Amino acid sequence: MNKLILYSTSACHLCEQAKALLEPMLGAEWQLEELDISESDELIERYGIRIPVLLRVADNGELGWPFDQQQIAVFLQIS
Repeated sequence: MNKLILYSTSACHLCEQAKALLEPMLGAEWQLEELDISESDELIERYGIRIPVLLRVADNGELGWPFDQQQIAVFLQIS
């Protein structure tokens, strides 16, 4: 199973949009973990102005907002 991390924070409408776009595309081969960057100074520094950001754990590939379902499909390498 492949793992993805969605860096986000509470009350982030863009993060909610990103998750809504992403979830229907995951299928059985992808596991999604959502991390709230507000719990870590390091994550705030790294992603604070960039969230939502999707991280593909296997190769540390990142997809930053804005993105759409086609871009997610390419990122996940599905057609």
